Amino acid sequence: MLPIRTQWTRLIRFVAAETAQVHIGEPVDSKLDVGLAFHQKKPIKAYEIIGSALDPKSQVTKNVLTVKELLAPLSREEVGLVRCLGLNYADHAAEANLAKPTYPVLFYKPVNSLIGPDVPVTVPKHVQPVEKHLPDYEVELTVVIGKAAKNVSEADALDYVLAYTAGNDISFRYHQMAVSQWNFSKGYDNTTPIGPCLVAAHTIPDPQNVPLKTTVNGKVLQDGTTADQIFNVRQTIAFLSQGTTLLPGSIIMTGTPKGVGFVKKPPQFLKDGDDMSVWIGNGIGTLVNPVVEERGNEKAKL
Repeated sequence: MLPIRTQWTRLIRFVAAETAQVHIGEPVDSKLDVGLAFHQKKPIKAYEIIGSALDPKSQVTKNVLTVKELLAPLSREEVGLVRCLGLNYADHAAEANLAKPTYPVLFYKPVNSLIGPDVPVTVPKHVQPVEKHLPDYEVELTVVIGKAAKNVSEADALDYVLAYTAGNDISFRYHQMAVSQWNFSKGYDNTTPIGPCLVAAHTIPDPQNVPLKTTVNGKVLQDGTTADQIFNVRQTIAFLSQGTTLLPGSIIMTGTPKGVGFVKKPPQFLKDGDDMSVWIGNGIGTLVNPVVEERGNEKAKL
C-alpha cells in the first residue's frame, strides 16, 4: 500500500472575495499561520485548487483568490463521522488521577458539533450555568482519513492518512463525569472547532513529534507534544479499523495533553466572552474561537 500524496501541501476552504462562493486552495504564503491571519483580519491569498479536498488528484492552479471568510477545511458532509479518543495522553491521565487505559477509549461526535475558525463556541442553555457544568477546552491533533481503511496493520496505518488538522474537543465536565454521558457531553451543536487548514500527511512523516497548545484570554493553559500519546496514530488507526471501515473524510481526534481546566484548583471553565485558541505545529497553525453562552432560541449554524 502506497501512502497518499497530494499536489497541495496545505489546504484551506474559504469564501472568496472575488466570487462570493466556496473554494478550496493552497495559501500563497507557505509560512503564513492562516488561522491567526484570518482572526487578525490580515489578507490571505490562495491558489485555487480544482477538485475535492478528499481527492489526492486535485490540482493546484495559478489562479489566485482572496479569502473573505475562512471555513472549516472540510464540510460536515465531507466528514461524515467523527471518532475521538479519550484519556490518550499519559500526562493528562496523571493529572486526572486516572489509570492509563489498556485499550483506546472511543467515543463519537455528531457532525453538527463541527465549526470552523472564528465561529463562536456556543454553550447551550442546557449546560448552564457554566460554574456547574464546567465547559472545558482540549487541543487535539486530528487525523483525516484519505482512503477506505479496514483491518489495517500498524505498519501500514499512516498510508491511509490524507492530512492532519487541529481540533478543540470542547467538553462539558458535569455531564461527562457526574452523568456519565461522554458522547452527549462532547457533542452539542457548534462546540467542536476544527481547522484552520489541512496539512498533507506526506509533509508530517512522524505524527508523534508534533507540539500543541491551548491559550485562553492570552494565558497558555496546555503545552504538550504528541510524543506523550498512550496510543500513537498508527496504533489508533489499526485499532479503530478492526472489522470497521474508516471512510475517506472521516476524522479521528486523538486526545489531549495535560492542562485541562476541570482538574485545576479551583476548576477553570470557559465562559461567555472568553477568547480561546488552540495551536498545533508542523504548519497547522492557530484555531481561534470565542465563547458565547446561548441566549434565547438560537438555531444551529449549518
